[in-house]
Amino acid sequence: MGWSYVAIAIALFFAMNIGASGTAASMGAAYGSGAVRNKRIAMVLVAVAAFLGAVIGGGEVVKTISGGIIPSQLMIVETVVIVLASATITLFGANLLGVPLSTSEVTVGSIVGVGLAYQSIYLVKLLIIVSFWILVPAAAFFGAYFIGKLIHRVDHRYPDLQRPGTASERWLRWLLVACGVYEAFSAGMNNVANAVGPLVGAGLMSTTSGIWLGGVAVAIGCLLLGGKVLETNGKKITSLSLLQGSAVSATGGTLVIVASIFGIPVPLTQATTCAILGVGTAENGLKLWQKGIIKQILMVWIVSPVSSLVVSFAFVHVFLRSDLYMLVVLISVFVATLGFVGLIRLIRRENSSINDQGGGI
Repeated sequence: MGWSYVAIAIALFFAMNIGASGTAASMGAAYGSGAVRNKRIAMVLVAVAAFLGAVIGGGEVVKTISGGIIPSQLMIVETVVIVLASATITLFGANLLGVPLSTSEVTVGSIVGVGLAYQSIYLVKLLIIVSFWILVPAAAFFGAYFIGKLIHRVDHRYPDLQRPGTASERWLRWLLVACGVYEAFSAGMNNVANAVGPLVGAGLMSTTSGIWLGGVAVAIGCLLLGGKVLETNGKKITSLSLLQGSAVSATGGTLVIVASIFGIPVPLTQATTCAILGVGTAENGLKLWQKGIIKQILMVWIVSPVSSLVVSFAFVHVFLRSDLYMLVVLISVFVATLGFVGLIRLIRRENSSINDQGGGI
């Protein structure tokens, strides 16, 4: 019974962080553009939309997370604690290093790590999920690109459409807010399952109870912890016009909702990033591609599932099988990783120092 409480506590903490990080960003464009000037109102809108998304349409993704990747008999309380702890630790470590990760990919990676430890995975289902991880960001880019081209033509034909103070501009602000709410709804629909799906798989609660509890936890995370993320994200997207911001939210939200209907956990962050990239490319050509954004997307796509997979795989061997050899390997990998990160930072610092000296001659 004690392990059950630990699993539920970790899941709720995980859900709150999902609400604070990924879901809160849904209203970034609307807040950054001033369409919603009050940060508290923006957070309430996001919280309500994410909660509704979870309880209305989160069930299919919960089924996938709870037993669609590995056999349900492996989802016992102990392995569920390992899955949730691995996902949470991986995200926490990534936050300390400043590396953005996808909650969906981290959760799936943790579950696959357990499956590999017991040599039992539904490979076909896993390949379908991974294919969606490729298709959704690609579709977001191309969809937003074509919408961005259309917006460029509209702006050229109606130059006063988005001019501040006009009646049309006020309506476009409302449209942007509505699209932000729509994106938050899609986030709740897809991401809440990452936290409560393992609990459902272990039989600790029903699917209905899980999505209601997870929806509440995500909403609380939005309200209590999402303000800083909203502030940061809003400042990053202020360069988007009202129509461009609406296009980004609508494109990403629609693709995530479609994936949720099929029960596929997908990275909303990558969909949104690729949509922003598509809109920017439509307006400015390939200039944005020089900013390393592709490298960041690939890093998130690869590092998110692999890192949590390694942690959960090692935890199974260490804590459930008392494999001291794996413990030594885990510690060695951890030390080597820290050394590698430190070496990269040292090289960057030295290169920066050389560049500064060169610039002063």
